[in-house]
Amino acid sequence: MLGIGPWEIFLILLIALLLFGAKRIPEIARSLGKGIREFKKATREVESEIREPEEKPETAQKRELKG
Repeated sequence: MLGIGPWEIFLILLIALLLFGAKRIPEIARSLGKGIREFKKATREVESEIREPEEKPETAQKRELKG
């Protein structure tokens, strides 16, 4: 399996620091966090659409007549 320990995380952070510099790392982390949030939101929306039963056509027609 892919087990990442503390030394591997330290090495990845060190390489990121060397590649991008100390000033750009917070900006990169914010962008990464925003991307993850958007991905999770889209995943939740798709799951909720799949799980919710579709509305029956009769119910939709009744609602249109009332409205």
